[in-house]
Amino acid sequence: MEGLEESFEPVTADGRPVAEQPLYTRSQLALRNGQDRDEIWVAYRGLIYDVTRSRLWKRGNHYEHWAGQDLTRELDQDAPHTPNVFDRFPVIGRL
Repeated sequence: MEGLEESFEPVTADGRPVAEQPLYTRSQLALRNGQDRDEIWVAYRGLIYDVTRSRLWKRGNHYEHWAGQDLTRELDQDAPHTPNVFDRFPVIGRL
C-alpha cells in the first residue's frame, strides 16, 4: 500500500525489543573475540550481534574482519555484501 513503510526490528536473542537490550562497552565487546571467551560477537551500527554459531566466524575472524570489534566503519567502506548479512544473527546488546 502506498504511503506505508515497513518497519524492521532485528531479531534479538531473548525476544525483547532492541531498545531493551543491555548496553556493553567496547572493552566488554573485545572479550567476545572467540579467543578470550567462547562467545563471538561483532558490533555494527550500534548493535551487537552474536555470530558464535557461524562457521565463517569460528576462529574469531572472517576474512580480514576480527570479532570483538565494532565493524561499522570497515563494513560500510568495503564489504562485498549488504548490511542485511546481519539479519541471520541475533542482536544480544547495544554498543
